Amino acid sequence: MNFIQAVLMGIVQGLSEFLPISSSAHLVFTSNFYKVIKGIEIVQSSNEEVFFDIMVHLGTLVAVLIFFRKDIANIIKAMWHAYKTKDWKDKEAKLGLYIIAGTIITVALALPINEVAEKLVYTPSVVGILLFITGFTLLYSEYKSKKIEAKKDQVDLKISIFIGLAQGLAALPGFSRSGWTIATGLFCGLDRITAARYSFLLSIPIILGASMVYPLIKIDIHEAMLYNWNAIIAGTLVSAAVGYLCIKYFMKFISKFSLAIFGYYCIIAGIFTAVFFTIFT
Repeated sequence: MNFIQAVLMGIVQGLSEFLPISSSAHLVFTSNFYKVIKGIEIVQSSNEEVFFDIMVHLGTLVAVLIFFRKDIANIIKAMWHAYKTKDWKDKEAKLGLYIIAGTIITVALALPINEVAEKLVYTPSVVGILLFITGFTLLYSEYKSKKIEAKKDQVDLKISIFIGLAQGLAALPGFSRSGWTIATGLFCGLDRITAARYSFLLSIPIILGASMVYPLIKIDIHEAMLYNWNAIIAGTLVSAAVGYLCIKYFMKFISKFSLAIFGYYCIIAGIFTAVFFTIFT
C-alpha cells in the first residue's frame, strides 16, 4: 500500500460510498485493475489492504456523522424523550426505531452471505455483473416511482424492513448499498430526499459496527505496526472529505434529478468490468 494508491482509493471510496454506484465494487476494480496493470496475480488481499478498506469506510462514516449531525441529535433527543414519557408518537423517535429495525434486518441477511461476499472480491468479473444488475434496478425504480402519484415523506416499519433487506443484500460487492436502499425506498413510494436521507442514516450503525468489530477480532498489533500508516491516514482523511462533499451535492442533485444517470453508468461500468477481467485474468 503506497501513498498515491491510498489517496486514489480514498477518493474512490468517498465518491462511490454515497453515490449509487457501489463503493465495494469500485474498490475491487481499482485494486485489481492496479494488480493487472502491474502484472500481479489477483490473490487474497493482505491484512493491510483489508484494514485500509475498513479505514476508508470509517472515513466516510465520519462524513455522514458530520453532515447529518443535526438529524442524529434530533433523533437521539426524541428517542430519549419518548423513552422517558413512554410516548413514541414523535416522528423522529419512530424514525430512530425504524433505523434499529432496519439494522437488525440487515445484519440477519448480511451475515449468512458474508462468506460469499468475501470470495467475490477476487472475481471482479462477477462483481461487474452485479454492478450491471444494480444499474438496471436503479432505472426500474425510477420507472416505477413515476407511476406513484403521492410520494411519502416518512418511513414506516414495513418500509424500514424492506430497505433493511436491501442493505443486507448489498453486502455483495457490486450491489450498491445506497443504490439498493434508495431504489427500494422509491419502490415503496418514498420521495427521493426521504429515501436518500434514510439510506444514509441507516448506513451509520452498519459501518460503525464493521469498523469496530474487525479490528477487535483480526488485527495483529505487531503486524499493524509495520503498516504504511501515513498512507492509511491520508486515504482515510481523503475519503472523509470527499464523502462529505459527495453527500452535500448528491442531496441537492437528487432533489431535482432522477437516478437514471447512475443507472446507465452502472450498466456501462459493469459490462466493461466483466469483459475486461474476463479477458485479462
